[in-house]
Amino acid sequence: MEHRIARHLSRFATAWIVAAVVAGCLIATREANAQDFITVASTTSTEQSGLFKHLLPEAKKALGFDIRVVAVGTGQALDMGRRGDADVEFVHDKAAEEKFLAEGFGVKRFDVMYNDFIIVGPKSDPADAKGNDVIAGLRKIAAARAPFASRGDKSGTDAAEKRYWKAAGIEPKGAWYRETGSGMGPTLNTAAGMDAYALCDRGTWVSFKNREDLVILVEGDKKLFNQYGVMLVNPAKHPYVKKDLGQKFIDWLISPEGQRAIADYRIDGQQLFFPNYWAAG
Repeated sequence: MEHRIARHLSRFATAWIVAAVVAGCLIATREANAQDFITVASTTSTEQSGLFKHLLPEAKKALGFDIRVVAVGTGQALDMGRRGDADVEFVHDKAAEEKFLAEGFGVKRFDVMYNDFIIVGPKSDPADAKGNDVIAGLRKIAAARAPFASRGDKSGTDAAEKRYWKAAGIEPKGAWYRETGSGMGPTLNTAAGMDAYALCDRGTWVSFKNREDLVILVEGDKKLFNQYGVMLVNPAKHPYVKKDLGQKFIDWLISPEGQRAIADYRIDGQQLFFPNYWAAG
């Protein structure tokens, strides 16, 4: 009898040990899996242009972990970093980015790529805004009280638009000026639906399909330059920031391999973004 009890106890102990080992392995696996991705707070233009669909598989192949993007306006993306809800910022409002750094929420900012803004509008161009001077174009649109669709979402594009209006000496308001409070794609849809003008980043415009009667009317002004930056959220502010993986992603973006991947993204042969540190020879 005693031998039988001892055998049962031995089996129970063995089963308990096995269960404990399995549970420990599951916990370790879950913890490891939790580290196998980073969260990038980015702009709608990088997503809606299709860049991330092209870029992220290349990054994962090189780095071995997932990059999960939350695409919102630059202002909202930076607020995510302030709350510690992102590991990396990939945005395009340099003044706001430098303020983010000065507040201690970012570690170091790197230029990563650029393109330009454009003003699109109805082919008939009722305000006669066409040209290569963004300030003159906006003044003509305001004078004609021609419909203008603005993002109004504190994004990098919205911040740029407000700078241009300020430089033009105009405070846009009235029935002709409509703030959508949405991303670039929905704002372009609004502009297309109401035959309105809009400021847009070229990357989203090239990938945008619902153009209706919209065409590019203002481009080529050096003030329309659109710079994108990337930075790690400061782990000293938020200890859960995945600083090692986040920095690896940043390093890859500005490496020749990452820069080449950015340059290689094209739609119908047209390059949408231009890397800061690498150019095709």
